[in-house]
Amino acid sequence: MVLQRVSQAAVVVDGREVARIGAGYLLLVGVEGGDDVRIAHRMADKVAALRLFPGEEGRGFDRALAEVGGEVLVVSQFTLMGDVRRGNRPSWAAAARPESAEPLVEEVAERLEASGIGVASGVFGAMMEVSLVNDGPVTLVLDSASLTGRRSGSGEARGGS
Repeated sequence: MVLQRVSQAAVVVDGREVARIGAGYLLLVGVEGGDDVRIAHRMADKVAALRLFPGEEGRGFDRALAEVGGEVLVVSQFTLMGDVRRGNRPSWAAAARPESAEPLVEEVAERLEASGIGVASGVFGAMMEVSLVNDGPVTLVLDSASLTGRRSGSGEARGGS
């Protein structure tokens, strides 16, 4: 999962805007084979709890998303699971099959929404144009293996979740 703090972000599909947020996070969500609802919940809970917004003096990382009234734009992105260790064409073998990945991406969005955070979503499986204004810039890679102690299928932790 890649999280970017944004002042705004939007998704366009087939020339039509399908989602837009103001200040908050753009969340690019990749699902690895073997991920499950428990992992989706842990990742969403971590995103909601992260303190990535400045405090009263406008400095530091003191406030969480809900404290600043921020929103999240959730965008599925299987390419986060690309393995480029061999050759010049990424392997997508680590990515979960769409029928497994889509419900988990939706689960992340629903869990964030249940915590009181405004959520907008891209369109799973669609060719999307994602625009954003990165605030900071602040960008984090959240790896489900590092949050859960689980090792990825190849025996080593990979970026993405």
